[in-house]
Formats: sequence, structure tokens, C-alpha cells
Amino acid sequence: MKFPARIIAASVALLVTGAAVAGAVRAPHIEVELIAENTALEAQGENWLALRLKPDAGWHTYWLNAGDAGYATSLQWSLPAAAQAGDIVWPHPETHRLGDLTTYGYGEETLLRVPLAVSGGEALTAKALAKWLVCSEEVCIPGEANLSLHLPLSEAPSRDPRWLEAFADARAKTPQISDSLAAVFSLSGKQLRLEVQGLPAADAARAEFFPMAGNLLNHSARQHLSFDQRTVRFTQELSAYLPSPAPQKISGVLVVNGGDRSTAYAISALPGEMSLVSPAPAEHSVLLILGLALLGGLILNLMPCVFPVLSLKALALVQARDAGRAENRAQALAYTAGVVLSCATAAGLLLALRAGGEAIGWGFQLQSPLFVGLLVYLLFALGLVLSGVAEFGTGLMNLGDSLTRSRGLAGSFFTGVLALVVASPCTAPFMGTALGFALTQPAAISLMIFCTLGLGLALPFLLLGFFPQLAGFLPRPGAWMLRFRQWMAFPLYLSAVWLLWVLMRQAGADTAAAAMVGLVLIAFALTAKLRVLKWLSLAAALALLGFAPHKPAAERGDPQAWSEARVAELREQGRTIFVDFTADWCLTCKLNERVALSTEAVQRAFRDHHVAYLVADWTNPDPAISKVLTQFNRPGVPMYLVYVNGGEPKLLPQVLTPDIVINALEK
Repeated sequence: MKFPARIIAASVALLVTGAAVAGAVRAPHIEVELIAENTALEAQGENWLALRLKPDAGWHTYWLNAGDAGYATSLQWSLPAAAQAGDIVWPHPETHRLGDLTTYGYGEETLLRVPLAVSGGEALTAKALAKWLVCSEEVCIPGEANLSLHLPLSEAPSRDPRWLEAFADARAKTPQISDSLAAVFSLSGKQLRLEVQGLPAADAARAEFFPMAGNLLNHSARQHLSFDQRTVRFTQELSAYLPSPAPQKISGVLVVNGGDRSTAYAISALPGEMSLVSPAPAEHSVLLILGLALLGGLILNLMPCVFPVLSLKALALVQARDAGRAENRAQALAYTAGVVLSCATAAGLLLALRAGGEAIGWGFQLQSPLFVGLLVYLLFALGLVLSGVAEFGTGLMNLGDSLTRSRGLAGSFFTGVLALVVASPCTAPFMGTALGFALTQPAAISLMIFCTLGLGLALPFLLLGFFPQLAGFLPRPGAWMLRFRQWMAFPLYLSAVWLLWVLMRQAGADTAAAAMVGLVLIAFALTAKLRVLKWLSLAAALALLGFAPHKPAAERGDPQAWSEARVAELREQGRTIFVDFTADWCLTCKLNERVALSTEAVQRAFRDHHVAYLVADWTNPDPAISKVLTQFNRPGVPMYLVYVNGGEPKLLPQVLTPDIVINALEK
């Protein structure tokens, strides 16, 4: 590497030359010496010599790749025919920075070990010409010395007590070669991305990657890294002198620092895809995942998108509070069966589609305008029933009567089905972790996790059915129930309006208008006296929804729309990036926008940190977004990523508060 002009001007060349010197040599600001691990050499055995370098305080020598300036220490051997020296075994380096320069080397006493093979004889004199460069913050001094070491040969040599600790330290700093490590890299724009999997499970405080090639990285650029259990990932700007074509293999040293201990690994990476996926939990963690699924399903009862349907079940519970124990249990089991079987059916369909190559996740059905339209019809019809405006009647299989009758098992089952259907736009805390894990597991485990989620959703009503004493907290039946039933129609109407807006965003105003006409036909079907008119109106409403022109909604034209290319560009600039993976049909996403992202505190933090806010809109299917969701082990939206100063992505919780967002930007 070329020296900066200001360092060259300050350099002084003081060389130690002449006859080979045995013992330590004192050169300007450094002490050098040729030493051996044993007091004698062993023929046909393992022998280790070393060049001992001890720079003064504030000075350093250089590693194999010196970085932005300097050059590596070298040894030129003069040996008898019976001996052969190997290459230097380099201990891992440390980083030295001076202004905008970054170099790699050693600021303390270091042994550069060399293996020596000896075939025979009685004694051996090893000679070597050592060349080094020792630098401080202002001056660099090149030096060289002819060194020698005379050792006898022995069948059972012993360790030299003077160097026991030094050789042990050098071995501890030597990069390990581990078959359990897997490394891949990719070149994206002007950045190198490196991922190393299979590290020991011990916690690591920090890590650093040192490339062997001097023309691979911009050494002074910040090295962004993230830890994920046994995986570490790096991103760093490429060197302006990177040769073309791009390298097909990258070698280097990964130094992982955990507490007071550092461990170095020799890394050899081939081109490959970054997984960005947390390693799957161990098998014994399946119980933990099931617990998270149960807890997530339980919390899902509190989400706004599920509340309208739960109000129907609440009415049924109040009406049935004086029923017999067997009846209450049957109602609870029917409701639970509806939830769990629906959850299993949705999971089976999701897994089948993913196995067929579809990149989909939780709530995938709401990406279908037809499904959204049918849900609008259903919620609107239920609202009319609760308002007392209409009844489904026997002509439509008495579904409305079954749904609202206190002792209708089919009604309880249908309510459970409906609860799961309208829950699909929502994601509760802990639920994303459980479902993300489920989508990486065999079908049997995946179905078990999804069913446990359904059990959590049904759990409150299941407990009320089997422990009737809990119903004592509910009010007694009375005239208030009619008013309450009518009030509960309005959340259903609001849900229908929200889904109409989603439909318009997905498929355009024409489709939304066709659905509105369909709502009129639904109302007519529920109030008409003649059965033929009921069925004709219902068929016409479905036809309008099925044959409406599903024209995709226009692009938002948002200059901060998400794309992988845009993220890479902003990361190269060192910008802090906030990526909002959202969808118009995701009510949790909209709630997070209201309570966190749109607050003045968060907006002020975005301005203060010069945050680039990107929106990844998953309202309609988007393979690029689906791929990223899968990479982060998330089954669906919402998902939030923060790249602080262009660093590695940090995953935020699915339910946000202003403090969560602000703290993520500041750390």
C-alpha cells in the first residue's frame, strides 16, 4: 500500500544490518528476536520458532493485510538442507485508526510463529532476515535485522519456560478453522455483505472482520454488524480498487469478542444468499413456541378487528348463563371447534400454497379482493341482523337464527369460524414469533402451532363454559340485551366500511362501487318475503363482486416507497432507515400508525435523526415484500425494520409505542 505523503515525510529509515545476531535486537521503538518454543529441536517432530516483536507503547507493527497504509512483517530464511520453514502463522490483528486511515496490526508484544521441519543432525542454526515497519501516530520507521538461533536436536525436547506464556497467547490468538461454520457473501452496489453461521452459542459483545485481501474493502468505512443467536452479519463499503470481475471467494479472520475473551476464526466465504433468518429454535423449544402461540391467540381477543364478532358470543353467553352445565360445555366446545378447525384449515391451505412456491403469510386471504368483498357482505348482513332490521330466515339455512340462539351448537361453531376469519387482518404480540417458526417446521408441527393459536383465541369462552361460576361476573339477562345487541351492530358496520376502503385500495373505485351495490342487494335479500327474490338478490350481489373489474389501485407515488435497491442506496449514504411493512387491510398496522408512528414525538425523532421513512405496501401480493418477510421469519404484517446509520437491520415488535420507535433510533 502507498504511504500518505505526511507519513512518508516523517519516516526515518534506520536499519540493523550486518552479521546475524543471536538474542534480542533493539531497534528504534521496537525489540525483535528469533526464539523457539522448546529448548531443543526434535527430528521428525513438531518444532515451532517465532519472531518476537515488542513495539514501544504507542507504536505498532502490521498484519498480513496492513490496511490503508504500512506493510506486513516478513522473514527470509537461511537454513541448512536438513531443515525447512513454513509460512508465518499470523495471530489475529487489532485495528489502529489515525484520522481517516485504518490499519491492522499489533500494538503489543506479538509472536509470529513459524513451523520448522527438521530431518536429522545433532544441532541446527536457523538464520532469518526479518523486515518490519513500526509506526506511531506521526512517524513510521522501517527496519530489518539478520537474526539467528542455534539449537541442539533432542529426542525429547522440553518447553523453554521463558516463552511458555507467550506461545500459549499466540496460539489463543491464532484463527481457528471450524467445519461447523458456514459463510456466504454478496456484493450489493458498493457494499459487501457477509454472513457467518454456526458460531458457538456463547454471548458476544462485538465482532470484527479482517479481510485477507487489501483491495476488497474500504478499511476506513464503518463496519455494520448484527448478532442473531449463532449468526453474525456484516456490511461494509467496498474498496474503490476492487478488481473486476468480482472475487468468487473471500477469505479473512472473524474475531468475536465475548467479555474478557476473544476468539478468532478463519473464514472462507462463497457467493450466496443472505438468510437473515434466525436459526430455528431447538426441538425442546417447541413447547415455548406453543406457549407463545397460546398467549398470542389469547391477546388476539383484545384486538379491534375481532371485537365485533366476540360481541355476538358475549350475547349468547349472557343468554345461556342459566343453562345446564352440559349445555354450557357443549356451547363452549362448539365455539372452540369452530375456531380451531378454521385455524387448521387456513394453516393447511397456507402451507400447501407455500409448498407450491407461493410467498404468502398470515392474512394472505385478505390480499384477494373477492375474499374482502365477501367479508364486507357478511359483516354488513350480521349488522342488519343485530340491528333487528332483518333475519336470515329459513330460506338461507336459518344461519342467523342459529347464530343468535342461545342453544344452537351450529351457531356457536359458526361464531368461532367467523372469529377466526375476521382475526386474519390482526397480529397480536407473541403471535408473529410463533407463526414465523411454524412456517419453517414440518407440517405436523406447523398445524399444531396454528391450532394452539386457535385454542388461545377460544380460551376465554372455553373457560366460561367449563367453569360456570365465572359467568357470575356477567350481568343478568334483561331488556338491556336488546339495546346492547343493537349497539353491537355498529362495530360490524364500521368493519364493513373499513374493508370497503381496503377493497377500493386493492381493486379500484369501480370494484368498491360494485360491492356497495351488492350491499343494497344483500339488504333486499334479507328483507324480501319471496324466497326466489332472496336467492336472486343474493346471486346478483355475488355476481357483482365476482365480475367487477379488479383494477389494481394506482401507485401512491410516494418517493419513499420501499425497494431493496432504495434501502441499499440509503445504507451506502449512512442514513438511518425506518421501513414500515404494512397493508391497508392490516388493522394492527393502522393502529400502530395512529398511536406511535404519527405522533409528534416520533415524527420529531425522525426529523432529528434524519430518518428515511420507507413504506413496503403488502395490500396486494408483492413477491419482493413476501421474500423479506420470510427472511425475517415473520408470517405477515406488520413488520418494522430500523437501520441505524445504515447498519444492519433491527427488528422491532409488532405492536409499537412511541418509546419503542424512539429508542430504536437512538441506540
